[in-house]
Amino acid sequence: YLGVDISPQPDGSLHLSQSKLIEQILNDMNFQTNTSSVPCPARIGEVLTKHTDFNEHKADWHYRSIIGKLNYLEKSTRPDLAFAVHNAARFSIDPREPHSEAVKRICRYLVGTRDKGYYMKPDYDLGFEVYADADFAGTWNKDTAENDPATAQSRAGYLIRLAGCPILWASRLMREICLSTTEAEYCCLSEALRQVIPLINIITELQDRKLLNDDLQPVVKCTAFEDNSGALELARTPRMRPRTKHINIKYHHFRQHVAAG
Repeated sequence: YLGVDISPQPDGSLHLSQSKLIEQILNDMNFQTNTSSVPCPARIGEVLTKHTDFNEHKADWHYRSIIGKLNYLEKSTRPDLAFAVHNAARFSIDPREPHSEAVKRICRYLVGTRDKGYYMKPDYDLGFEVYADADFAGTWNKDTAENDPATAQSRAGYLIRLAGCPILWASRLMREICLSTTEAEYCCLSEALRQVIPLINIITELQDRKLLNDDLQPVVKCTAFEDNSGALELARTPRMRPRTKHINIKYHHFRQHVAAG
């Protein structure tokens, strides 16, 4: 029903993929069987803006329809598409030629990875793992900032795993404008943990009510991976500093969980 192929592997893991949806996307794009592939879904260093000085998207494929299918594919089985798809989806209202080229590149990447997905082999001793990273003002462009304030926004990306299996991921622009790399990293970590904490509470309640099978008892703990020392210090030492006192209080919600271990 969801269009996800689940294939058991010899090592006991499960491989999840959506090759049929990818074929449908490539057919909608009128890609031929001999279309060349690319090694990456987005050009390294390319920054997409509104590009109002370029011609509007005019092609024999519908921009929003392809974006919708790519978004479903990314959210279901292809976390490797998260950044590229979100970046192109931001301009669905008024797509221009550079945005069309970005979508074509994603699809050319799918040509060579149509059978790819991700593997699930639970290890219930691992608990939750959160990988968070941010790109401080990564879309900044002084030439277009006046007409496109979003160029000042930082990007947050995170991956959440339970028992070693990916269960949630995202790549999106932050709503607030961050003023430093530390702030961007801290806010990204906060957003990721905001997704995890309710899941921890749910699993804890299920275990307390003995509603889980004996062989499905994941360890209820959370390990967060963050590479910015300033963000880690801010999380571990809850006190105001001149350079961080302006951070919205909503981003400090997880400090009590850090203190509790």
